[in-house]
Amino acid sequence: MNAMFSRRSLLAATAASALSLTACDRKTRVTYKGIDLTGATYATDFQLTDPQGKERRLADFRGKAVLVFFGFTQCPDVCPTALARAAEVKRLLGADGERFQTLFITIDPERDTPEVLQAYTAAFDESFIGLYGDLPRTQQTANDFKVFYKKVPTGASYTMDHSSLSYVYDPQGRLRLALRHEQSPEDYAQDLRKLLHSTPT
Repeated sequence: MNAMFSRRSLLAATAASALSLTACDRKTRVTYKGIDLTGATYATDFQLTDPQGKERRLADFRGKAVLVFFGFTQCPDVCPTALARAAEVKRLLGADGERFQTLFITIDPERDTPEVLQAYTAAFDESFIGLYGDLPRTQQTANDFKVFYKKVPTGASYTMDHSSLSYVYDPQGRLRLALRHEQSPEDYAQDLRKLLHSTPT
């Protein structure tokens, strides 16, 4: 009888402990306004060139939260909106803005020369960096990030159709979020602040 009572007590204590742990997990789990990509196995790196001719990889920005956006400088609406929002996010982050890096990867390297890229990104914020590759590397990088883009003829010229998500890496260089184009700068800043102040796991 005592043995049975002890066994029941042990089971009850174990169940209570499990419930307590579950409640604790619920309390400490971080939620984001954007799409949580924690644990994603794609978009783990890139190898592209900056306007100064330096080869860049994700590891160059370790210690910062990194926002990556794919676009082109002749984009009429989506791209300037994305970079203007990124500049506002940096402002909203205050002192944390020093640990926030925006990277603009061109999907139109035929027209987006290093000089054009430098002038374009600097118009939004001097710290923003434009990156480019040749056509095969551009396509490979877009594929790695699951980014869609397509050249669309417009009379004697062309424009580019492309997806509009912004990807965010934590200071340890891990892909963590996809932020939607329709989200506000405040949404972006809130998620980035969480990444910058979260404990590495």
